[in-house]
Amino acid sequence: MFIEPNIRGDRRGWIEVICGSMFSGKTEELIRRLRRVKIANQKVEIFKPTIDVRYDETRIVSHDTTAIQSTPIDNSQKILLMAQDADVIGVDEAQFFDDQLPAVCDELAHRGIRVIVAGLDMDYLGNPFGPMPSIMAKADFVTKVHAICMRCGNLANYSFRKISNDEQVVLGAKDVYEPLCRTCYNKEKV
Repeated sequence: MFIEPNIRGDRRGWIEVICGSMFSGKTEELIRRLRRVKIANQKVEIFKPTIDVRYDETRIVSHDTTAIQSTPIDNSQKILLMAQDADVIGVDEAQFFDDQLPAVCDELAHRGIRVIVAGLDMDYLGNPFGPMPSIMAKADFVTKVHAICMRCGNLANYSFRKISNDEQVVLGAKDVYEPLCRTCYNKEKV
């Protein structure tokens, strides 16, 4: 369970990462944290990559249809321009952003902004995905969430692609991916 740091008057920034497989609740946890910040009347800016239009073009939407308004962007540098007065920045689907996102997150934290990033830590081949490894390395807090394996019921941390497609980025939901544990994932890879 993530415990939010105690801040005493002076503004200190940090980076939080929520990572895991498909269907593990990453976006749901991101939305939960961002709603709490809004309740505290902090200024929040939320971003998602323009490529992610699965559920909505402008809102971040979890698989269970929980949603929060966001700004779609095609370049992580735009976050720096749009985050001027923010207390908290939220970023969803970070694996789809460019390799400048870790530096952007670092800069925001240095400015005293709390940065909350959610994304897949591994692609469908089980390899580190996009800028996520670098963001996780720079993060002050990392929360790895797990799905339930669709084959055996154990904790799942792999996103198994059910369709034949060699592209690294293939948008989809339960029609394209299923969460699997390490054992069931390795059986499928053979």
